[in-house]
Amino acid sequence: MNKITRNPIRRLGYDFVPPEYLPPDANEYHLREAQHPPGLEYRGLTASEIEVLVRNENTADNWASIFVADDFSPERVRRCQFFGLNRIGALEDCYLEFHDLRLPVGLYNSTIVSCDIGSNVALDNVCYIAHYILADEVILINVNEMLTTNHAKFGNGIVKEGEPEDVRVWLTLANEAGGREVAPFDGLLPADAWLWARSRDDAPLLDRLRTLTDARFDHRRGYYGEVGPRTIIKDCRILKDVKIGSDAYIKGANKLKNLTINSSAEESSQIGEGVELVNGIVGPGCRVFYGVKAVRFVMGPNSSLKYGARLINSFLGDNSTISCCEVLNSLIFPGHEQHHNNSFLCAAIVMGQSNVAAGVTAGSNHNSRAPDGEILAGRGFWPGLCTSLKHNSRFASFTLLAKGVYPAELDIRLPFSLVSNDEANGVLLVMPAYWWLHNMYALARNAWKYGARDSRVHKDQAIEFDYLAPDTVEEIFAALALLETWTGQAALRQDGQTPDGVDGQEVRARGSALLRGEPDEIADLDVLANGIENSRRPVRILKPHAAYASYREMVEYYCGQTLVAHMQAHDLRGLDALRRQLGDTRRVPWTNLGGQLARVSDVAELKRWIRDGELDSWDAIHTVYQDLWSRYPTERARHALASLYDITETPADRFDQTAWHAALDRAVTIRRQIAERVRASREKDYTSPFRQMTYESQAEMDAVLGMLDDNAFIRQTRDEAEQFAEVVAELQT
Repeated sequence: MNKITRNPIRRLGYDFVPPEYLPPDANEYHLREAQHPPGLEYRGLTASEIEVLVRNENTADNWASIFVADDFSPERVRRCQFFGLNRIGALEDCYLEFHDLRLPVGLYNSTIVSCDIGSNVALDNVCYIAHYILADEVILINVNEMLTTNHAKFGNGIVKEGEPEDVRVWLTLANEAGGREVAPFDGLLPADAWLWARSRDDAPLLDRLRTLTDARFDHRRGYYGEVGPRTIIKDCRILKDVKIGSDAYIKGANKLKNLTINSSAEESSQIGEGVELVNGIVGPGCRVFYGVKAVRFVMGPNSSLKYGARLINSFLGDNSTISCCEVLNSLIFPGHEQHHNNSFLCAAIVMGQSNVAAGVTAGSNHNSRAPDGEILAGRGFWPGLCTSLKHNSRFASFTLLAKGVYPAELDIRLPFSLVSNDEANGVLLVMPAYWWLHNMYALARNAWKYGARDSRVHKDQAIEFDYLAPDTVEEIFAALALLETWTGQAALRQDGQTPDGVDGQEVRARGSALLRGEPDEIADLDVLANGIENSRRPVRILKPHAAYASYREMVEYYCGQTLVAHMQAHDLRGLDALRRQLGDTRRVPWTNLGGQLARVSDVAELKRWIRDGELDSWDAIHTVYQDLWSRYPTERARHALASLYDITETPADRFDQTAWHAALDRAVTIRRQIAERVRASREKDYTSPFRQMTYESQAEMDAVLGMLDDNAFIRQTRDEAEQFAEVVAELQT
């Protein structure tokens, strides 16, 4: 049975905060007064103003409970019901216009319960609005219900006075069965979510993170909802416990409940038709349109949900777009793209710069005795059309999965690889360094694209977009060792020996010698990998010789371009000056901290500071992120110099000027090769007969696609290669 209580009409608009939650000598408006903009003065209504209001068919439970600004015009208030304490700003003789919608300033055809209404607000046909503070020039039209409860949390994972712990909202990230929960809050960054979700073995740290989250908010009851200046809300059904920033545009939403919608004049957020959002945080500059459903979520700045997308128990990183698809229980770093109605992503951590194609089913296959597990994908994760994956799986950075149903768990440790499921021959195929070998245009352009599309005004979390960075280079070094081992094992098998009986270093040494030799020497070698797929079928490595050389090229280029950029930034001349400035250089493990890269040792120190109470707020933690990013160029340069020693197999004390100039020359050569490969990989789209067959002539094709040599990105890549060569030449003089 529905519980409906009857109360005296004279109490409508009052008793917002139960007496037991009011401090001594405080009334129910004490927090409302704290929220109210300072410097505003109100007065009571005059007898003549009340007379005009009554004539205009307005009613009030008590005219003495309505206060107005000096420039209040009673003629601009018609057919409204007022209950409780209401304050109204200036209402001038004008109208507001937005996107061809023109509304006269004033309050019309609405029921208003205990609200503060700013100056020159246009409010019409709001069936019920209660306990809201509206800023100046807000437009509200055709809203069914808009109210705030005394225990409103506005999407933050906290508990108000007198509430049980089980009302706290948690995001069940990365695992459907739980175990990696994160309490959402306004200001939660991808790095915060990663730190919280991935530190489950550190109970003291988790306790501190929860304590810092609770300390970030006031747990008293009685805060009003807020709508910032110049925000437009029209044709919406239900808004409950929603806090909205300035310059937002909300139209046609079905239900918005327990939310903070960040928006500003610089980064306006928009919410469109048929949208239902519950228990979430919307970052500034976000777009949510056309039938989207999101529950228990955080959207980072400049991200979008469109065309029926479903986002549930998930964190969507900055600069991301999900269209049509379904995403559950996932932690997604910045720069994620997912389109098409039949794409599904569940119980995953995806580390950004990712693209999930149509028909992808990543998770929830329910094909084992245990609950669904997890997927951990490095940045640049691209599962192709109609790809099905099984939990648990892990993917190195920039893994491309060809179309297929992958029947077993995968652990792809080779970055920049193409993975294919050869069902006909019962083998899994892995081509390491595929992007570098065969699709340089996409690899280079995507790195540029993500940076160009980063339109965040306030970049609270730094993001690394370069595909060659300390994290991927460390993966490359690990991949080189694997290729050496697997190639050495293949050679032993070809000789009729058992690899298990040979010392591991000997196996690697033989593989290294073969991979550095002529390609023909291993052309017939069947290089098989182990530990890649949880199955008995073979995993075959394709083009190991070319992949090995490509990986080395990638490291050499990373070292050269990073060190040249560092020398330019610090006006350094010569190897000795570079060494003095960088000091000790050693390769150390790195991690992806929510899109920005950090040394594992720095993250461990950060955790210790949090655990020991040296960092007493989330803002203090965010300051550490910023400090780490300010030091990142130098730490990256240190890593690059150490990587240069290792890839050239030259100890630091023997790395002389000759080796240094050779490394710079090598970087210039590779940079020019990149420009050539960018053009060559794009040229395939112009020369393939299957690409040409839909055009009647070359002229028609050029008109549709544009001329190859007019491609702006190809020209940009070529120009940058020559500019790099000029800089290196200057450094070598």
